[in-house]
Amino acid sequence: MGVVWMATHGVLGRRAAIKILRPEYSTQNDTVTRFFNEACAAAAISDPGIIQVFDVGRHNGAAFIVMELLDGETLDARVKREGVLPVIPALRLCRQVAIAIGAAHERGIIHRDLKPENIFVVRDPEVTGGERAKVLDFGVAKLAGNIGRHYKTVTSVVVGTPRYMSPEQCRGAGPVDQRSDIYSLGCVLFTLMVGRPPFDTMATGVLIMQHMSDPPPRPSSLAPNVPAEVDELIVRCLAKEPDDRFTSGTELAHAIDALLTAPAVIHAPLPTPVVPAIPPSATTLDQLVTYVTPPSLPLASRRRKKLYRRIAAAALAVAVAAVIIVVTRGQRASSAATPGVMIAAKPQTSEPESAPAAIADRQARSQFRALLAAFASWADTHREAPCPTAAELGAAPDPWGHAFEVTCTDQPADQMMGARSAGPDGAMQTDDDLVSWTLEDARKLVHGARWRGAPKPPTESVPAPPPPPRDRPRRGSFRKPSPPAAQPKPDEILDIDGDGIPDRRR
Repeated sequence: MGVVWMATHGVLGRRAAIKILRPEYSTQNDTVTRFFNEACAAAAISDPGIIQVFDVGRHNGAAFIVMELLDGETLDARVKREGVLPVIPALRLCRQVAIAIGAAHERGIIHRDLKPENIFVVRDPEVTGGERAKVLDFGVAKLAGNIGRHYKTVTSVVVGTPRYMSPEQCRGAGPVDQRSDIYSLGCVLFTLMVGRPPFDTMATGVLIMQHMSDPPPRPSSLAPNVPAEVDELIVRCLAKEPDDRFTSGTELAHAIDALLTAPAVIHAPLPTPVVPAIPPSATTLDQLVTYVTPPSLPLASRRRKKLYRRIAAAALAVAVAAVIIVVTRGQRASSAATPGVMIAAKPQTSEPESAPAAIADRQARSQFRALLAAFASWADTHREAPCPTAAELGAAPDPWGHAFEVTCTDQPADQMMGARSAGPDGAMQTDDDLVSWTLEDARKLVHGARWRGAPKPPTESVPAPPPPPRDRPRRGSFRKPSPPAAQPKPDEILDIDGDGIPDRRR
């Protein structure tokens, strides 16, 4: 429905992100209202965990929002890359989100679309862990009081993302308060711990029914490294009844604070590497009338719901069996009709299979740290030298057999250094690349003075030769003075900083 541009202020030089609603949607009052809700809600909350909004307006009929430009990644990008997060980092990030939405709840603002795509992680050395979570996209937020007097949201339709919606959101009827955000944040924390949401299917209608009626699995049943205390916190967030959840983001943040000091959490083992299973698309719904029970009709009884689920499961089983039979018969008929045609299979080799992605990622990160440490040692003895290569620093290939790429910026002025691995595909500047500047403990190795070395010894000063005696004409002589001796031409050009520009002549 819109596009986001990176912009630079023409006078101040400050960069920003501009979200522009497409012209065909800028004529729809409801869409524009929800679009401006985002700016109104974010601007009303004063918290470092909420993205800053600088300006709103229209340009050539298209509505736009000017926001701060963030440098980092969304949580869903991290889960897609790493599969699962360790317990403490996941709790820290969700605690920061809970504090941010707690500040929103105090202003009467309910986000209603919390999901990993709407949580952005940026570097912040001032907080524990060196990272800060920022909440984005208040486009479907429900505003209360004077804040939303100009932009009212529609509450009779389903809004949110099905995999992270609360049961009351799924019904599309009745009040939705801040405890709906608690449920959604519980789904996010579950995803960080396990690698997928508590309910995960491509059928939107089934997802909504599961949120309304099915108990969620305990995280430890899918990820054994999750302590029982964290289990209880997530299960409370995912309670079907709002009264059984935490009352606000602030209360949830206090509960996570207590967990971060619990011995079971501090000594929790690292997660088992898993293949990232977060779905590639999790669309935000603006309405979903087909799967919502009308407010005037009573909800089906529990017995009827169970019967419906059994019928659906039986129908699914019959359909799967039919597909298997058809495919099997098709394969037999194909093999009988065309015996001379063979399908190429993967050749059998004696080489061992590659390590799982998560293990290779950890190995690459360990190599990054060794590479940066080697650079710090190298910089002490290579004053004014050009940027080294990974081979010059003694670095081995990355886990996929590719050479690391070393980058130096503003050498030898600011003198910063970083490294990049091409990842499994072997191509740089692609989505699977690994970069050293995402490591929390690498800042002290890549920032600061480099190429410092020992100061150069002062050159011995050679006394200047005495000036030649002046050739004065004798009194009364009209002889012209001899022309001055030709100055010696420069015999050497010095390029001190190696940038190709002469810095001193001698």
